[in-house]
Amino acid sequence: MVQLYNLHPFGSQQVVPCKLEPERFCGGGRDTLFVAAGCKVEAFTVVGQELCQPRCVFSTLGRVLRLAYSEAGDYLVAIEEKNRATFLRAYVNWRSKRTENSRVCIRMVGHDVEAPFSETLRDQMSIVEMPLSEAPLCISCCPVKGDLLVGCSSNLVLFSLKYQVINEEFSVLDFERSLVIHVDNITPAEISFCVGYVAVMSELEVLIVKLESDPRNRESVNHHPRKTTNPMKQAEDTSNDTSQLESDDFVICQKPMELLGEKSKQSGISVTLESTGLADEKIKYFHVRHLLYRRFAPDISSCLLSDDVRLHSLQLLPIFQTGSLTSDRKNSSQEKVLLSLFCFFSLPHVGYLYMVVKSVELMSVYQYPEKSQQAVLTPQFLHVITSNNLQCYTVRCSAAAAREEDPYVDTTLKACPPISMDVCALRIQLFIGLKAICHFKNHVVLLTKADPETVPERRESPKRFLSRKGTSVNPKTPPVAEAGWNLYIVNTISPVQLYKEMVDYSNAYKTAKTQSCIHLLSEAHLLVRAALMDASQLEPGEKAELLEAFKESCGHLGDCYSRLETQHSHLALPYYKMSGLSMAEVLARVDWAVEDGSQKYERGLIFYINHSLCENLDEELSEELSAKVVQMFYVAEPKQLPHILCSPSMKNIDPSTALRYLRKLDASGLSSVLVTLAKAAMALKMGDVDMHRNEMQSRSEMKLVCGFILEPRLLIQQRKGQVVPTEFAVHLKETQPGLLVASVLALQKNNKIGIEEADAFFKVLCGKDGDTIPQLLVDFWEAQLVACLPDVVLQELFFKLTSQYIWRLSKRQPPDTTPLRTSEDLINTCSHFGLINPWVNVLISSESSADKNYMEDLSKLQSLVCGPSFDIASAIPFLEPLSEGTAAGLSVHVLCQTRLRAYEQCLDSLLERCPEALIPYASHELKDENRTLWWKKLLPELCQRIKCGGEKYQLYLSSLKAFLSLVSTDIWDQIICVSVSPMHFRILPASLASTH
Repeated sequence: MVQLYNLHPFGSQQVVPCKLEPERFCGGGRDTLFVAAGCKVEAFTVVGQELCQPRCVFSTLGRVLRLAYSEAGDYLVAIEEKNRATFLRAYVNWRSKRTENSRVCIRMVGHDVEAPFSETLRDQMSIVEMPLSEAPLCISCCPVKGDLLVGCSSNLVLFSLKYQVINEEFSVLDFERSLVIHVDNITPAEISFCVGYVAVMSELEVLIVKLESDPRNRESVNHHPRKTTNPMKQAEDTSNDTSQLESDDFVICQKPMELLGEKSKQSGISVTLESTGLADEKIKYFHVRHLLYRRFAPDISSCLLSDDVRLHSLQLLPIFQTGSLTSDRKNSSQEKVLLSLFCFFSLPHVGYLYMVVKSVELMSVYQYPEKSQQAVLTPQFLHVITSNNLQCYTVRCSAAAAREEDPYVDTTLKACPPISMDVCALRIQLFIGLKAICHFKNHVVLLTKADPETVPERRESPKRFLSRKGTSVNPKTPPVAEAGWNLYIVNTISPVQLYKEMVDYSNAYKTAKTQSCIHLLSEAHLLVRAALMDASQLEPGEKAELLEAFKESCGHLGDCYSRLETQHSHLALPYYKMSGLSMAEVLARVDWAVEDGSQKYERGLIFYINHSLCENLDEELSEELSAKVVQMFYVAEPKQLPHILCSPSMKNIDPSTALRYLRKLDASGLSSVLVTLAKAAMALKMGDVDMHRNEMQSRSEMKLVCGFILEPRLLIQQRKGQVVPTEFAVHLKETQPGLLVASVLALQKNNKIGIEEADAFFKVLCGKDGDTIPQLLVDFWEAQLVACLPDVVLQELFFKLTSQYIWRLSKRQPPDTTPLRTSEDLINTCSHFGLINPWVNVLISSESSADKNYMEDLSKLQSLVCGPSFDIASAIPFLEPLSEGTAAGLSVHVLCQTRLRAYEQCLDSLLERCPEALIPYASHELKDENRTLWWKKLLPELCQRIKCGGEKYQLYLSSLKAFLSLVSTDIWDQIICVSVSPMHFRILPASLASTH
């Protein structure tokens, strides 16, 4: 379906001052038009909308049958006919052609330029002749690399563009015949070539393949003359076979067919490659990847077949990702990276547009109201001519390219009109006797002939459609020049101007036809988007104007999707985001007028406001707008009202207004724990502590935690990328810290808040910065261990806690608030906290001056070390601030060394600093295979230190007595087991030796 609008994409027009009737013409770069007539080519400079002046004229070898220009290399190539022979010639450095009689250098392709002539080529036009084994039928230049592809009856020849370097400052453009593509069973009427993509078209068939570089697949390229069957011989055999089936009474027609991807190999068209380039690193080896084959059937509904039922206007259109200018700015062209590629071809009454890069997909089908003669595709429009009309259609290339360029184009962040959207005709402009069309920059060039009467030629037999080889594509000899022709340059208006007209036109559909309004605004959006993608065509200053129009178009589309009832109302969100409008500016565009006493808000606007308020935007709505938003959601989405009130953007809402609507929810039966918490938050904002307390006491603590999970912003908000505790959280810190910690823990468990974000929240809440750790954060860490959260890295959490415990113990720093849990609570509720070894109490009892908080931190640290999950080896460096000179430090160090099974080191530490803990330690730790240390380490050390005397003599003596008392009952068993020699007892003091 094609929608028709009567817009004005065409602006002024001017007549090209040609002397002879043009036979071929094409655009040259940004400012030149080439016109071939007879044996001459005229070049015209096209500047602005009112100036078309002759630039230069040069002679050709014969009448020009085909003409093409390559911006890469800035050369013109032509197929010329003289004496019934065709020639292929490229015109290089044509800009230096001052007069028609200026000297011209003619050279053969691939021949080195002789030194004496090298400097003269700098200011002289050169003609490069390219001989071929078969007559050239059609040509195409690669718009990126400038390589030339030539179509012959049985093959395609690729000439690679290269430069012969004369010296450091000068090089000569040349070509190299690098590849021959043998294509069997199809005779090219038109070809198109772009960065390895090749499209071939006959009268009713189209084939698209890609030449790929793959050094590992060199065997697919023939380096010598082919040994396969002669394709011409195959064609003759095919023709003979077909002729056997034909008669004067029957016509054999092949069925229409469309094959995509690898299936197109089944078309029966064989494509093989023959490399003819020199052995150079720059010469690539190719293999062929089939992309598309489509065959059409002639219309046999009438008795006679029309000669004009044939395909025309084959074109590959690239869209590039344009880079920045070169650093030296000598080259005005920009580095081009292919973003997407499209292929267009047409029948007389219908045109087809395919996307062929990553996947082959039919994008659009164009139905013409009249029989077309020729068409040209641009990134923004499709221009089609019939005998009396110039038609302008929209295209979907920019929409497809946008999705190739940006993977986030169809999300809540960005949007783009779909490629499946109906195409539309912007204008059908009357031109009498249209014959040919071409396009360059923002110009449409038209050839018209006022006298349409021509001598009809004898119709050929309809059998011409039966075979791919059965029709000659040699151009017919043009008739004798007649009066009444003109060559026009029609200037298309600027994209911004046409965009504004489309926006004005769309106003007529705002209330009457929803889809038409959206469709036309989408067309306007794609028009601007296409112009921004085609950056090479932008004049200085145009880009800023286009960007502004782009944002404006997004705002218009956002208005459509937000106010009109459509199935795609959610698109209001990404379009408003792309428009750059603030939430207040969007709300200012809303019509708040109430009709019939009831207000209706469309879901697109609700969707946008809801998402915007949930995204913690750094934008605060005014009190008036906040009240309107609350009213809107109470009417349209009452369940979302508590969530809306928790947004930072609603900071300025009048709490009494919010409470009034929340109480209405209670009255309507929508009361929930979230409504309760929202009312409690508003009560705090009003300063009514009693109301807040009543609301909080109306729900159990578990319900309140669930409410905070449903809406974390009651406690935590993000402003300018920073974590900000709410007034509610500050109040809970003072009155219900346990509920606060449990709520934040529940948020983390439900992935509503990250570990680092939670830590930052408690630091900011408690007014701590830097490395200072508040007790509430320590409580939170302990709660994490108790809850055994799966996403928490245990060792990292252990190190956080041990570091804080050790810092407090070493600095004698009490916690800033009362801990929520005691060490006994943690040992009883958390498996990561282990029972403290009994000998530790003996060791600690020597330091009775410590306060309660100090002892709690020490007990928690000891319990962690005794737990089963703590990695002792990694914790040793953290123990450095805790000196072994204190009982607390000694206990922790000995616990760690014991976990590492360094028993002898532990005994040495206890012997030196706390002998009274020796026997309890040995009784608890030195068991089984470690029992030998009683006799080999503990007994000799005690006896030695007793002999030496000193201040701790009595302590050592008491420990020795306890030692002997413990082992007296089974000493002989121990002597037998460990082979203790009686010589050990010689070291005992005499008083003890006599008794034992």
